Amino acid sequence: MSWLQRWNFIERARIERQLWDAFERREDLEALVEGCRQAVAAGDRERAFQLEVWQSTLQRIRRIEKLMADKRP
Repeated sequence: MSWLQRWNFIERARIERQLWDAFERREDLEALVEGCRQAVAAGDRERAFQLEVWQSTLQRIRRIEKLMADKRP
């Protein structure tokens, strides 16, 4: 991953959106992230940035879910 890719906010937003779309479709986010992690471990260096973004996005999604669950009557 290049330093330029890390600072490319449009690319980061596109990758984040992939996980948010999966969340809206009620897909198993942990399975998607794990599949990406396995691909990186198998040598797919192109997906390393995707994994980094997805891991942070997954944490954010879970935090928002918890906040919303706590606010339900």
